[in-house]
Amino acid sequence: MTSDLVYLDHNATTPLLPEVVDAMLPYLREHFGNPSSSHGFGLRARNAVAHAREQVAALLGGEPEGVIFTSGGTEASNLAIVGVAESRDRRTGVVTTAIEHPATARPCAWLGSHGRRVTRLGVDREGRVNLDEARAAIDGETALVTIMHSNNETGVLQPVAEVARLAHASGAVVHTDAAQSLGKVPVRVLDLEVDLVTVAGHKLYAPKGVGALYLKQGTPLLPVLLGAGQEHGLRPGTENVASIVGLGAACEAVGRDLEAAAGRMRRLRDRLWDELTAAVPGLALNGHREHRLPNTLSVRFPRASGAAVLAGAPDVAASTGSACHEGLETAPAVILAMGIEPEDALGTVRLTLGRSTTEDEVLRAVGSLARSWRRLVQR
Repeated sequence: MTSDLVYLDHNATTPLLPEVVDAMLPYLREHFGNPSSSHGFGLRARNAVAHAREQVAALLGGEPEGVIFTSGGTEASNLAIVGVAESRDRRTGVVTTAIEHPATARPCAWLGSHGRRVTRLGVDREGRVNLDEARAAIDGETALVTIMHSNNETGVLQPVAEVARLAHASGAVVHTDAAQSLGKVPVRVLDLEVDLVTVAGHKLYAPKGVGALYLKQGTPLLPVLLGAGQEHGLRPGTENVASIVGLGAACEAVGRDLEAAAGRMRRLRDRLWDELTAAVPGLALNGHREHRLPNTLSVRFPRASGAAVLAGAPDVAASTGSACHEGLETAPAVILAMGIEPEDALGTVRLTLGRSTTEDEVLRAVGSLARSWRRLVQR
């Protein structure tokens, strides 16, 4: 990036790839037809959506017929969670984790307030779900198990396939929110043994406001929105053609060099960690050292809040995961769920790299963050 501001918040959103913009432009200009129309304008739009469906399915290693386009990851997860639960009213149990994104946590809480038994699995000190706890929680009454593929705050990869096998042995349906993982690590539906997968466009260099739910054939699902029959009758409403085209183009682009891009981000992330630990004595890592996304580094600054560190480094765009209500800062819930003391958890800063991040930007960020931290602790 050319800005003086170093962007290390790619888990929040990503810039559009140039080829994504190029693919979208014709569908923002001349190819404006409604995919449901029978004339040539509609046919061109319909074919574009079909091609994008193939591109998304290819990245997931699934069938194009399983791709349902949505307005984003939040809608996809709501459709998966509520749609499965409502279709399986003879089973009342839902099993999830204590570290889910609100797009999963809130639909699960809603189900709990409407008579469902919701169990939230804990995580260990490294942020990974406890399989023994999962084994004890999943039973013959469990309708759905929903577990994120990687955590958006720490980047920790979860044992999705292992949990899926436990769930299927009890007859439960399995959903994973893979919004943070796609484009960074392989996410293949057959390897994961899951029934539904959430995709969010703006996390993988596609536009905001578009996503997808991958649905394995035969999985029970009821729509949560009512209208016409688009997207196999599961997501009514005229398709957002230009953004769907962009999502397809992004999936194809990141799939071409996934391993190489991941390796490059991992090397830069590790350089960031090495330089920061040298500059900030007592800096601690949040999450597992190995089982995490290649672009994600969540750290705890000692004797200072993460929000204060970032405030003193305005040239670094990153996040803390903390919440501030009426001037009172609270520690990130995901970090607390790992058993970190609240006072220590307040020092959290999440630094997430992208395909365009450079070594120079990493070193500039280290210098700025370290200077900010030293000013705070030397007061």
